[in-house]
Amino acid sequence: MTAQPTSLKGLDLLAEIARLKQERNAVILAHYYQKPEIQDLADFVGDSLDLSRKAAATDADVIAFCGVRFMAETAKILSPEKIVILPDMDAGCSLEDSCPPDQFKAFREAHPDHIALTYINCSAEVKALSDIIVTSSSAEAILSQIPKDQKIIFGPDRHLGGYLARRFDREMLLWPGICIVHQAFSETELLKLKAQYPGAPVAAHPECPPHIIDHADMVGSTSAILKFAVESPAQVILVATEPHIIHQMEKAAPHKTFIGTPGGDGNCNCNMCPYMALNTLEKLYVALRDLKPQIAMSTTLMDAARVPLQRMLDMAGHTVGQGDVGRPKLSGD
Repeated sequence: MTAQPTSLKGLDLLAEIARLKQERNAVILAHYYQKPEIQDLADFVGDSLDLSRKAAATDADVIAFCGVRFMAETAKILSPEKIVILPDMDAGCSLEDSCPPDQFKAFREAHPDHIALTYINCSAEVKALSDIIVTSSSAEAILSQIPKDQKIIFGPDRHLGGYLARRFDREMLLWPGICIVHQAFSETELLKLKAQYPGAPVAAHPECPPHIIDHADMVGSTSAILKFAVESPAQVILVATEPHIIHQMEKAAPHKTFIGTPGGDGNCNCNMCPYMALNTLEKLYVALRDLKPQIAMSTTLMDAARVPLQRMLDMAGHTVGQGDVGRPKLSGD
């Protein structure tokens, strides 16, 4: 883990971060799952790919990505000429960890008649081994362009892949990865909330397992969940994704009540991403001050990983950032 600074006592972190941002000509990105104080100082808050595309469109020399490592890698792939820093290099992802490149390569080689649609939550090395990168917002448009008889590998999230397979009636060979945050949501606790707030719609991320998706009124990425929460006429909305997104919901619709779905027995914090939590204001300040830790990859790797990313943008660029993969297809439908 990046060392927590010990000599910053009494420092006005917000003022110093603002000063360094100007000196470094930096843009600060914050994913929706970051702590509110980081979201509030960021230049852009959003989903991972949308943030990387926005940063690429700026004239910034430095991208400070408050998110997790694969997101910062994507920013570097799309802006190879910019310096990309991550406040804590240990901010990883359980989906990325579940899919080691050597194992994914062997899996692909064992199924040579399959193409690989790979969720963006993976390492640059796995992206480079893939045919098309997929986000929850681009999946429908991409699947509609792939012939029905084409065999597909989907990784690394088996829940997202399974949801897409059910919803769009596509057979896919699924890599067995999960997001530890969305896996932790409790059906029992969700049903208790639905009983406590009858009629309150449930908005869920497609990384959730089927026993949560089956109770959802809307399924989509974080940006789509935010849009749904703000535009829905409902005054109470149950949210089945990492709860820090609720900060943006409350800012956009302060008159509404947003309730995060608990994990486990309803008392744990297991629905919060421990990797996202590694980023702090102190670490962001030090990263801007020292311009490290930096994301570093070979040109060869970045070029190879950029190919499937560009294929996604070519096939479904207009959907990126919209985030809506629709209503769930319930059993019996």
